[in-house]
Amino acid sequence: MKKLLIIAGIVLAIFALIVFLTNQSQSSKLENNPYDTDDLNPATIDQLDDENYQNIVLPEELNEQIQSGEPTTVYFYSPTCQYCQETTPVLMPVAEEKEIDVLQYNLLEYEQGWTDYALEATPTLVHYEDGQEIARWVGAQPKENIEQFFEEVVKK
Repeated sequence: MKKLLIIAGIVLAIFALIVFLTNQSQSSKLENNPYDTDDLNPATIDQLDDENYQNIVLPEELNEQIQSGEPTTVYFYSPTCQYCQETTPVLMPVAEEKEIDVLQYNLLEYEQGWTDYALEATPTLVHYEDGQEIARWVGAQPKENIEQFFEEVVKK
């Protein structure tokens, strides 16, 4: 019986250590995060140090940017969307190569974006000029379509 209690105590201690280390790891990832909260979905936390997700825009900032009338290109995505996970590693390098600033709006964290921007699916890329939507594409796109959108819509 004593051996059973010792083994149970060791298992409990290991479990507590794992929980503690996991919380510490997430806390360190949350330092300097671009969101206005530390209460983030684990899928978002996993992307915090991903180089393809470094141009995050907050809802208020995006609204101000669009209303300013400046040309604005926004990538609406969700960290849990498999099509976004396929598209982002293609989209962001193309945008960088063409020197296009693509703001990234996380719909998992800011669900109001679905209604605010009349979105039906992710990923969605939208370009605004003079406060109005000019063009959008929805769904995973091959590199050629992304390049064509940037050339024909954003850089025209």
